[in-house]
Amino acid sequence: MTTSPLLALPGAVPAESSPAVAGHYGNPMVEQRRLERGEAIVDLSDRGVVTVTGPDRLSWLHSMASQSFDRLSPGEGIEALLLDAAGHIEHAVHAVDDGETVWLVVEGDEAASLAAWLDRMRFMLRVEVADRSAETAVLAAMSQAALDAAVAAYAPAGVALDWIDPWAAPRPGAHQYAEQAGHPASDWRLIERIVPRAALADAADAVAAGRAQVAGALALDALRIAAWRPRLASEVDEKTIPHELDWLRSAVDLGKGCYKGQETVAKVLNLGRPPRRLVLLHLDGSDTVLPAPGDEVVGEKVRPEPAEGESPERKVVGRITSSAMHHELGPIALAVVKRAVPAELPLIVLSHGIDVAAAQVEIVPAGAGAAVEVPRLPRLGVRKP
Repeated sequence: MTTSPLLALPGAVPAESSPAVAGHYGNPMVEQRRLERGEAIVDLSDRGVVTVTGPDRLSWLHSMASQSFDRLSPGEGIEALLLDAAGHIEHAVHAVDDGETVWLVVEGDEAASLAAWLDRMRFMLRVEVADRSAETAVLAAMSQAALDAAVAAYAPAGVALDWIDPWAAPRPGAHQYAEQAGHPASDWRLIERIVPRAALADAADAVAAGRAQVAGALALDALRIAAWRPRLASEVDEKTIPHELDWLRSAVDLGKGCYKGQETVAKVLNLGRPPRRLVLLHLDGSDTVLPAPGDEVVGEKVRPEPAEGESPERKVVGRITSSAMHHELGPIALAVVKRAVPAELPLIVLSHGIDVAAAQVEIVPAGAGAAVEVPRLPRLGVRKP
């Protein structure tokens, strides 16, 4: 990815995870508040954009993805996952159709591989796939007004390419493991606007002239973590299935037809339990240490009758996937832990040689079970009373 013109604004500091965009512009906490109020834009020009054109585009994508594409209306945005045969997540796409083209926003390093895979799957269908990352870019905000102040909507086919994140509420045909009451997703109103890459200079000019405000990637990530919102680049590894991240609520239509990985999706939902689960951690900030992705999460269990001076037993139960300093909640993190970890078990994050105490908030509950009751078959030879 080329360096964005927004990175040349005063105070811009490149993001550690993606130096092509700004991590912050001098004050991440102020930027969080501006972003949360819908006053600032975020530069996501490090994301990739893949397009699918042709009359068979919707039915073709529908046959491969976890989400329904066959009834997608122009201007409507959806989120979908592409899974392997075992149900593991391979790609996550933010999709919007303009009546002629489906535009897919993906992680920047995923665009080329996704485009190549889709191109191999065309067979005789009337579709064309292209990686448009070099000519288009993505800006985001929590309000349309903030985006409009920075750059005009892009509508090459007469329909604005604004993707509205469906995370705020479960979609029809979805399933949610998290408790309904008080779910923080209700405050998540992210809009991703696809624009010509040349328009990034216009957005930078608007910010420099005071017509628009800007926030860095750190601000967006802090709000995302607080909203329990999973992201492919951080929460997903080679073993992840959608249930573990509560991703069935926005990216999976449980009523649609066959697609690769569907058997695992249905089996775990209806008959089993997610083998791991996503949690939010409130971290002890007294040591001013913010854990890094990959840091180990351990459970500390005191033996029933510990000997004098005996330390509690420790066991690795998971790993940090994302962390941030939130302007209200303080240091927080998302972590993927083993299913059987009790909600009340004291947790510690091992980071930078320091023990960081962590209080767990269940997203996917430890007791999450099958969505249907399977009747128990009577044993052979046993008569009912």
